[in-house]
Amino acid sequence: MERGVAANVWRLRATGGHRERRHSPRREDGDRDMVGKKREGPRRLALSEARGASLVLLYLLALRALVHVSHRRLLSQPPAAGPRDFSAPRARGYLDNITAIGPRPVGSPENEVLAVNYLLEQIKAIESESTGAHKISVNIQRPTGSFSIDFLGGFTSYYANITNVVVKLEPRNGAEHAVLSNCHFDSVPNTPGASDDAVSCAVMLEILNTLSKSSEPLQHAVIFLFNGAEENILQASHGFITQHEWAKSIRAFINLEAAGVGGRELVFQTGPENPWLVQAYVVAAKHPFASVVAQEVFQSGVIPADTDFRIYRDFGNIPGIDLAFIENGYIYHTEYDTSDRILTDSIQRAGDNILAVLKYLATSDKLAKSFEYRHGNVVFFDVLGLFVLAYPARVGTIMNYVTAVIGFFYLSKKVIQPKTRAIHNLKKFFTAFGLTLISWICTLVTVVIVAVFVSVIGRSLSWYTHFYVSVFLYGTAAAANLILVHTLAKKFFYKNMNEQYLGDLFFDSSLMIWSIALAVITQMGLCSAFICALWVAFPLLTKLVIHKEFSQKGATMKFITMYMLGMFVPYVYMMYLSWTVFEMFTPIMGRSGSEILPDVVLGGFIVVMTMILSSYFINFIYLVKSTKTTLVTLTAVFVVTLILVCSGIFFPYSSDAANPRPKRVFLQHMSRRFHDLDGNVVKSDSGIWINGFDYNGMSHITPHVPEINDTIRTPCEEQAPFCGLPWILPVHFMFRKNWYLPAPEIILRSPVHFKVLSRELMPQNSVRLTFEVSGPSHMSLYVRPHEGSTLSAWSLGDGAPVASLGGDYFVFYSHGLQATPWHFWVELTAPEKHSDGIVSLAIAAHYFFGEDQKSPQLHALLERFPNWTFPSGWSCTYDLFVF
Repeated sequence: MERGVAANVWRLRATGGHRERRHSPRREDGDRDMVGKKREGPRRLALSEARGASLVLLYLLALRALVHVSHRRLLSQPPAAGPRDFSAPRARGYLDNITAIGPRPVGSPENEVLAVNYLLEQIKAIESESTGAHKISVNIQRPTGSFSIDFLGGFTSYYANITNVVVKLEPRNGAEHAVLSNCHFDSVPNTPGASDDAVSCAVMLEILNTLSKSSEPLQHAVIFLFNGAEENILQASHGFITQHEWAKSIRAFINLEAAGVGGRELVFQTGPENPWLVQAYVVAAKHPFASVVAQEVFQSGVIPADTDFRIYRDFGNIPGIDLAFIENGYIYHTEYDTSDRILTDSIQRAGDNILAVLKYLATSDKLAKSFEYRHGNVVFFDVLGLFVLAYPARVGTIMNYVTAVIGFFYLSKKVIQPKTRAIHNLKKFFTAFGLTLISWICTLVTVVIVAVFVSVIGRSLSWYTHFYVSVFLYGTAAAANLILVHTLAKKFFYKNMNEQYLGDLFFDSSLMIWSIALAVITQMGLCSAFICALWVAFPLLTKLVIHKEFSQKGATMKFITMYMLGMFVPYVYMMYLSWTVFEMFTPIMGRSGSEILPDVVLGGFIVVMTMILSSYFINFIYLVKSTKTTLVTLTAVFVVTLILVCSGIFFPYSSDAANPRPKRVFLQHMSRRFHDLDGNVVKSDSGIWINGFDYNGMSHITPHVPEINDTIRTPCEEQAPFCGLPWILPVHFMFRKNWYLPAPEIILRSPVHFKVLSRELMPQNSVRLTFEVSGPSHMSLYVRPHEGSTLSAWSLGDGAPVASLGGDYFVFYSHGLQATPWHFWVELTAPEKHSDGIVSLAIAAHYFFGEDQKSPQLHALLERFPNWTFPSGWSCTYDLFVF
């Protein structure tokens, strides 16, 4: 009887307890009651700091290892060895012979004679072994022309008698349409130019050899342009596409370039529009590596470079594909750019890809009707180098908006349920959203402060040779700052909140940020928005799959495993993409000029990557019991690295023979003369003008060459265009810190000759001045109209003067062999009274080769530079006139 009563009482209590729980459900936000105890509910596992931190670290390291393997794998399959297949050893023979000629600046015998003769010999040999299915035509073009371009702030280019070697491979009965393959065999002065761009010409020679031996006739012609003046800012391609008779038949092109030495060739520009070209690469390329992100970054102007792609697009109205080697940009345009540094597998993959794409285009019906397929942009990206995904941008826009709407719908549904707590939930959600943004801002500010401090104390670029120094310095600072902000928020602001609820809340705040980013970037019309779509779709899908496991058991190993597997796609692709970005941008910091703080730029990149990679791991901070050990470890690594950086132990540059990281310095032994309105020389001087290519200036050079120090900084001649300095290109805005070491006047065997041919009064109170100039292969013309005067027209470009940054006018001139004197005129609208003249005009002559290139004083100074530098020197003159 007593047991029965006791049992009834137990049942009653149990029932009553159940009813109480049903009518007063456990609050999802986990608020504590009056005595500070959490309300009861299913027991959930808390995540230990050691387990959480180690799992996240191992996960990121595993992804990095996977990305490393994919980037280092050049060939996805062994090269074929058939007679109709591309042969890298044969192409390497071409490469070795071209680079053995030496530096090949435009106008030099090496470029205009030796390289041209070698190409013609090889083409003739290939023609003699070709089958009867094709015919080969060879043409030497020496165009003269002029154009304006908005590159480097805007300037005008003029070229005379430069060289193009053009080869057409076509069916025996001819072809109406053609695809163009372009490379350039010239190089910048003082460099062998193996990667830029002799290897591309070697690849093209071997492709010509392979196609010519095929018994299968092509449907369309393939035109191979070996252009001899690309380094002179795209002059030869302009001469070809605007003047050559074969240019009219071209319907598409492939441009082969380099921003590094070897490695994989990246498709970083396509179009404009013409999605069928991307599809051709997707179908044909054997070892794909392509990114629409690279295209949008390059076309934004962030990278101070340009290629012949621009010329064919803007002046030929032809769509194309732009490829470039991007690995090891540290030695790009230096004496270390030699053929032995380019791996045979790198040549093989480039040859396989370009041969396959050219064959596909030359046998495609779409080439002849390309105008029918021209509309629409394409989203394209490779997946770990295995294959390329490509789809129309309009389809991508729909997918992006649908993904964003689903994300917003999921979040809104969570916020408004239950309806009685919607306002409360909304406040909590936007508080977490704001805290996430605040943590990012604090992280960016902290890292920028550290980067500025490092730069101010003279330790900039300490990571240039040792890249992981930047990770240990800026990466740990960024991670520690993020964790600290959220740890403080958890301890003080969310003191009475359930850890599981907070983890869920901050996951949703990250999802909200990515959904907003997806909608905004899609609205901006950027194809790169597909990245945001990955960071919304996969995390949301993962959340839905593991929700039950998490809500019932908390942060179990099963939950963490499923969570990380679900995040695999966005995380591995972002690490893959970031590797490419750092591969390209880190070397650029060594040649970005004296005005940009490279540590701030790189630190900013690292902060952005830290924010992205941590966005769906912020919730782990709220799931773990403590972050003390992690914070102490990160802070310790940061402090130790900062101390080592400040001590100077990480020297920025390296002369290591296998992996050099040279400092770039330009030295010009110049003689200047300034004339007045009557033609009298009012000032003249001579000295060696020195420009360091990075933010460090000459601080590391001074201990080796003490006379080059900050006491000899170059003064600006305010009355002269471009400060009275002989800039070879209008990059004055990038190099405001330079040095001037007095030296004896240079004695030139072939001085420049400049004279006025005529002065004519024109209608509307204008004056036309006609000039004649003869001199070396490279000259720069600078024009500054005086106050009240206007440069209204000239005989250059399309006739409309284009001003550079700062308001002066810059003309880049070059010529090949046997060029006639340069004649040009300028027309100015001037006031009636102009006692001090209406225009200042200066001409600078640059001697990049031959006996006049280096004076004894310049040669002696170059010899004193340490072996971890790449000092490039030449002689030049500067003459200023007033008219």
